[in-house]
Amino acid sequence: MLSRIAESLFWIGRYIERSDGTARILDVHLQLLLEDPWIDEDTACRSLLSVMGSLPPEGVEHVRREDVLSRLAVDRMNPSSIAYALTAARENARRAREIVSTELWETLNTTNARMPRRLQNDRVHEFFQWVRERAALAVGIHDSSMSRDEAWQFFTLGRSIERTDMTARLLATRSLTEASGPSWTTILRSCGAYEAYLRTYRGMPSARNAAEFLLLDRLFPRSIIYSIQRAEECMSAIDPRADRVGHSNTVLRALGQIRNDLEYRPISEILSELPTHMDRVQQVTREASEAIRGRFFPTQAEPSWIGEIS
Repeated sequence: MLSRIAESLFWIGRYIERSDGTARILDVHLQLLLEDPWIDEDTACRSLLSVMGSLPPEGVEHVRREDVLSRLAVDRMNPSSIAYALTAARENARRAREIVSTELWETLNTTNARMPRRLQNDRVHEFFQWVRERAALAVGIHDSSMSRDEAWQFFTLGRSIERTDMTARLLATRSLTEASGPSWTTILRSCGAYEAYLRTYRGMPSARNAAEFLLLDRLFPRSIIYSIQRAEECMSAIDPRADRVGHSNTVLRALGQIRNDLEYRPISEILSELPTHMDRVQQVTREASEAIRGRFFPTQAEPSWIGEIS
């Protein structure tokens, strides 16, 4: 497969997943700001922007809910925003038009064309729901119309790496506002994980069980471990070399190290320093992405997700 095509498919997967994950995180935390009058809006908004890898607007002393929406939802020039991700997904689909199915191209094209330039305060939740639905539609169309060859593997590899990153960011936001942070029930619902959690643990969510489910459950598709394993499977299918000693594949090495670190570390220890561990997960996704770029797409330079948990 041409490097240009493989790179475009990888980034289409990442950008679709990024728009979906950002919508979920914003929906949870902006709703929390409306419901809890005791939260300091400026502190919560600045922390959320930091977790999402975006700087506060210049010259603004008090960051408000509207500023977060502007930066992370509709700002087409901000790589952390939903609008940017949808535009970039469409542009990468245009570059790979000979591989991307007509249905997926039309879906991404329509989504980008209908992306609003500003949001009404009473329509914000509807907007986030629309983004999630369009992302699900794009992924469903791709999965139902693409042969399970290298093209599908690169698309799924991008989605899996981005989902690992976005789930880590969502978990990191749990401690943004300390006692006033979103409940674990809210976080599970934002991932579409609440019913799956209840079937698994058969009880109301506790911090330990909910974190364990979203971090380590090998059967739930939005858990960090599941996403890492899916990325490893795609990477092994794309580059099936088997080393006699160790791993020469830097992507598999990075993913395997963080997977083992999470699986064998006590959940209580992870919970006690959750932002630190989630920052490490994000660092590994950046390392894996850079390794993939260097190995398979050395001639192109797509913007990568940048952001540290403070």
